[in-house]
Amino acid sequence: MDAFTIKDLENLTGIKAHTIRIWEQRYRFLKPQRTQTNIRYYSNEELKTLLNIALLNKYGFKISHIDRMTTDEIREKINTLSDAQAQQERVINDLVQATVDLNLERIEKVLSGFIATKGMERTVLQIIFPFLEKIGILWLTGHINPAQEHLVSNLIRQKLIVAIDSIQTSLYTQRTILFFLPEGEHHELGILFMHYLLKSRGLQTIYVGANVPVKDLAYVVNLKKPDIIFSHLTATTSSFHFEKFLNQVSQQIAGTPVILSGTLTQHYKKTPPPGIEFKKSLQEVIEFLAA
Repeated sequence: MDAFTIKDLENLTGIKAHTIRIWEQRYRFLKPQRTQTNIRYYSNEELKTLLNIALLNKYGFKISHIDRMTTDEIREKINTLSDAQAQQERVINDLVQATVDLNLERIEKVLSGFIATKGMERTVLQIIFPFLEKIGILWLTGHINPAQEHLVSNLIRQKLIVAIDSIQTSLYTQRTILFFLPEGEHHELGILFMHYLLKSRGLQTIYVGANVPVKDLAYVVNLKKPDIIFSHLTATTSSFHFEKFLNQVSQQIAGTPVILSGTLTQHYKKTPPPGIEFKKSLQEVIEFLAA
């Protein structure tokens, strides 16, 4: 969908809407169209332009100077940014632009390059998580359809699976952690990343997969007897009842600690049932890993 609102641009670039309006009046790089009701809308190309301009402006280039640059000059200046945070933001912007164009080859190249130089853990924390937040904005506002989101997510999923299979570590612990996603949850990226992190730290891992009924989970737990059960809830179906799920897990899997993270844990106001613990932020999850 080639029609972004000014609010979309604000969310995706971090530039306030009133600043974008001022730039439109003073400079030539943004030329929005207007609907019949006189509401601004912006093209894919203008989104990509503003992502680049916002990055240069954030790291010291004056807008008046940027306005005189050609597209190639802007791209060249972005590639010369030496600040580590600027380089990360450039990579994230590349991925957003490639997603808008559905350029899977470009996404593959960008991710593979960062993984090769920085490793999977830093790639996920510094690039993939922030990138997925922006993709979420595009998806919720209708600027990419579910098929685009699935294609990109599956590409990242493949990278994580390859990284998990390739782990070689001298660390070892006899503790075993079991990973699963409940019925109605199919978004595996968060749980796969946790699988990668814990396996790379020497834990024994069991990956049951997505969309697992509690009774089936209980069967595996009884058979394999893990020390910890972990799940990360991203976007369950509308029919998913979180409180019912918590009670089922507490009743059917008593005796094994269950750790849950993700969006649903952040909004649940009650105390979780016995045996279940929430990690409501990435920082809490990292602290759990350190322990």
